[in-house]
Amino acid sequence: MNTELTMVVYSVVLTFVLIMVPAFFQILQNGLASQAGSRDGLPEPTVFIQRARRLQANMIENMVLFVPLVLVVQAAGVSDSTTAAGAQLFVVARVIHALIYLAGIPWVRPLAWAGSVVGMIMIASRLL
Repeated sequence: MNTELTMVVYSVVLTFVLIMVPAFFQILQNGLASQAGSRDGLPEPTVFIQRARRLQANMIENMVLFVPLVLVVQAAGVSDSTTAAGAQLFVVARVIHALIYLAGIPWVRPLAWAGSVVGMIMIASRLL
């Protein structure tokens, strides 16, 4: 498996972790029995849980763009050092973005997000 596909796997693992973060903290907030039930009438999620949910949604939105780019690069046979570096940049930037987002650090988060976009642009550059 080449670098780009390995980065897809890593990004899937990251996405799974980001799905589990709010789930775990909701169990801590509401208890396992409440979370295992219908979840009707739960209290308002904490600020951290709300932030984790937004992070989760943002990661999924970015995966919708990243994964097809990598798959098209593979299908077209244009994988090279630029596409590999772009995929690596995407994953590293997304990890940094997740940590910054969960910590609630303002102003730096968009820079990390922009790094992941640059990674996708590097991949797309070989397709356009």
